[in-house]
Amino acid sequence: MAPKDARHIELYDTTLRDGMQGQGVALSLPDKLNIAEKLDELGMDYIEGGYPLSNPKDAAFFQEMSQNPLSRARLTAFGMTRKKGLRPEADDGLASLLAANTPAVAIVGKTWDLHVDKVLGVTPDENLAMIAESVAHCVAAGREVIYDAEHFFDGYADNPDYARRTLLAAQDAGAACIVLCDTNGGSLPERIVEFLEDIRGDVSVRLGIHPHNDSGLAVSNTISAVKHGAVHVQGTINGIGERCGNVDLTTAAANLALKLGYDVLVPGALQRLTEVSRFVYELANLVPHENQPYVGPGSFAHKGGMHVHAVRKVAASYEHVDPDAVGNRRAILISELSGTSNVAAKIGRKFGIQDDRPLLRRLVERVQDLENEGYTFEAAEASFELICRKEMGKHHPFWELDHYRAVILNVHGQVQTTEAIVKIRINGHLEHRVAEGDGPVDALAGALVQALRPRYPNVDHVRLVDYKVRVINPREATAARVRVTIQFRDDETHEVYGTVGVSENIIEASWDALVDGIEYKLLQAEEATTNAAGHAGQTGSQTPSR
Repeated sequence: MAPKDARHIELYDTTLRDGMQGQGVALSLPDKLNIAEKLDELGMDYIEGGYPLSNPKDAAFFQEMSQNPLSRARLTAFGMTRKKGLRPEADDGLASLLAANTPAVAIVGKTWDLHVDKVLGVTPDENLAMIAESVAHCVAAGREVIYDAEHFFDGYADNPDYARRTLLAAQDAGAACIVLCDTNGGSLPERIVEFLEDIRGDVSVRLGIHPHNDSGLAVSNTISAVKHGAVHVQGTINGIGERCGNVDLTTAAANLALKLGYDVLVPGALQRLTEVSRFVYELANLVPHENQPYVGPGSFAHKGGMHVHAVRKVAASYEHVDPDAVGNRRAILISELSGTSNVAAKIGRKFGIQDDRPLLRRLVERVQDLENEGYTFEAAEASFELICRKEMGKHHPFWELDHYRAVILNVHGQVQTTEAIVKIRINGHLEHRVAEGDGPVDALAGALVQALRPRYPNVDHVRLVDYKVRVINPREATAARVRVTIQFRDDETHEVYGTVGVSENIIEASWDALVDGIEYKLLQAEEATTNAAGHAGQTGSQTPSR
């Protein structure tokens, strides 16, 4: 498969194989199938599904994919050169590679004579034969062969003549693409450029780059390689992978397209980069990196008051690209560093207070006082809005708390149980509910929702999706204050929002954050109903009578 044009850079995704080698990364078979589908929609040129000989899951993946082929990307199976002393047709690894029945295969071979001698324990000539025979065997079977030259940059630094001979062995045997791997991730961009320029004249097929990030330079090395002849980039979504990971294809794709004007993925795909990044994080059960370039939750977040003031006037003054270009969004953070511009940008337009300087200053001072007590509102926008509503007189309680109680029963040899009791008044009517849960917070949430449901049925749309606790002043030992942050998801509106509570008592802090999350939902629902009724009234008044 040749690049579509001189400005097209092939993206080869190895999230499902190389990414799986990252610490804490685990994907089920359905996860792998779902990610493959998502990557295909995004427009990846190649999707490496795994190493079919290594485990039953990867073998099952290729079996499933044979029944549901990709619509655009070339599915690729990964394998190694034949074992020493075997003919290719007798090698189990190559057999499993071909049995995967993929249009392309990736074969990794040794480039560094250190590995040839000390790891494989074969002669230099035997290694060359292993490379050539393995590639030729798969080409003869009708596969496009991508040859991954493992440890190329370290090998070339030690013995450039032998490293070059390994590349030519793969090329002469029919490899369609030679990929230079910075396997240890220790190369600087200058080395990438120097060595690539050295071998360009000898390699007549497509050249690729496979950088690891152990020096924090995987993206820089990718850009350098592309500028000097590489047309094929191998990496993973979010840069997951062994040790410090692979090159992050979300960052690489955005830089190649937005900064250098290369053609990558399919039209409109860049606007889905953030979506795909979060999708992979979710299935891999990993927390998104806040400051990940382009797609991170904080990559377009503004906290300093001066920055927010400028961004409100000219977005490009503090943003290198439009967040919409990669499907992300601008975030205005509220903290003790905030100025009135932050508050105005966050809620000014919603409540029509963007020009009320005294009120904005009062809200900033309130936030600063609370942050001095241990609160933080960067991930608690719902709590921030409720504070502002209270200061503006735009808040009303939906219930009055009588009391709550949580009881934990731990009997030796039995499963621990937690029971919570919540007693509240709604319009003078007493609601008294009991619920069990996996812990006190879960039980309290269940009892509160039960008590509210008869009057406010839409509380059933609120789900608690994340819960974090942090000790604010650990020197106080058991009397230390704790900060609880809770993230909620509204299944009705699909909004995700956060709340915060602070107290010396972890249950009280959790209760306060829980109450904010439910009150926020009820206020949004109430205002949505009011606005809908108002709109209906206006529409009705404009409709002529019959």
